[in-house]
Amino acid sequence: MMILVTGATGSIGRHLVDRLRQQATPFRALVRDPDRGRELDCDLVVGDFDDADSIAAALSGVERVFLCSPGAQPAPGPQPMVAQQTTVIDAAVRAGVQAIVKVSVWGARPGGLLAEGAHAEIETRLEESGLDWSILQPSGFMQNFLTGAGAFTSGGDLLGAYGQARVSYIDCADIAACAAVLLTSDLGSRQRFVLTGPEALTHTEIAAQLSEAVGRTVSYIDRPPADFADNLVAQGLPAQFSTDVATLYADVAGGSLAETTSTVSDLTGRPATTFAEFLARERDLLRQWPPRHYE
Repeated sequence: MMILVTGATGSIGRHLVDRLRQQATPFRALVRDPDRGRELDCDLVVGDFDDADSIAAALSGVERVFLCSPGAQPAPGPQPMVAQQTTVIDAAVRAGVQAIVKVSVWGARPGGLLAEGAHAEIETRLEESGLDWSILQPSGFMQNFLTGAGAFTSGGDLLGAYGQARVSYIDCADIAACAAVLLTSDLGSRQRFVLTGPEALTHTEIAAQLSEAVGRTVSYIDRPPADFADNLVAQGLPAQFSTDVATLYADVAGGSLAETTSTVSDLTGRPATTFAEFLARERDLLRQWPPRHYE
């Protein structure tokens, strides 16, 4: 069985590549940049979601696909991920692929804002394709606190608009572990899986754990969602995109990501990673504090 891993150089894909390699599972990684791809030390194929011919070539001999691409973009019109992932789904049908394991987002729903609506549309396309499928719907990524996707001041304090709402952040390595199970077994056929960490923390609690990990005080500074929208507009992002982001912040402040599930342990047979365990594992990256930021 040959597996194609898309998004192979991303936060989830890198962990999945490592896991499949350790399991000696046949796979190839789809990359846009061959220089970055070589760091993965695996079988590579160069391609682009916007180039249907390259996707068709990458799928030759493939039986299962891990489908993961960048999230919401400040682009006019439909989110780019819709056409891009549809290209992969359609090419997979033509290539005789058996199944796709897709990374979506928790809260995906028709008419939802940004990634929520885009992923819901892609999920529908996948359901209607005739392929077998499994859909992973993760909570927010723990990695956001190290990659700069989270918001920090220049001094390294944590910025947010979540009040004291709890969020069940998940380690991308756990998402990859669940994907590996579904890609290499007959589990999960035509099922959705909501993936969370084992605990739901406030951002004040997250800041306290970051403080201990980096050896200096990290405070959580809470701002109204509208302030974040204004900041994004000031950085040159479209007003509607900025407003949509602020609305999603407000949803999280209302508890939309507070639930925890047992899905990681159900699929993998081991507990999901706690935030403290994640920070301990990533201590080398924490030496480069703070991550990229905006204020």
